[in-house]
Amino acid sequence: MVEGKNLTSFTNGEEEAVQATNIVPFLLESALKEHGAIHHAAANWSNHVVEDGRLVTGQNPASAGGVGEAVVKLLEEE
Repeated sequence: MVEGKNLTSFTNGEEEAVQATNIVPFLLESALKEHGAIHHAAANWSNHVVEDGRLVTGQNPASAGGVGEAVVKLLEEE
């Protein structure tokens, strides 16, 4: 599903920063890469949005507003 797609997600570094690497069943960034995604990371906790066609992803909660704006823009273009 994500193979070859440009996207972002909560990063391994962000998981480490909140000491969740031993709690979560897998690291999302690593799992996406293992499934062929082209993962784009920004500095921890920054607002970072990546669009690939109709796929809109945000790195973390700080990206929520940007994700919403990108989705609205896509919907307006249709």
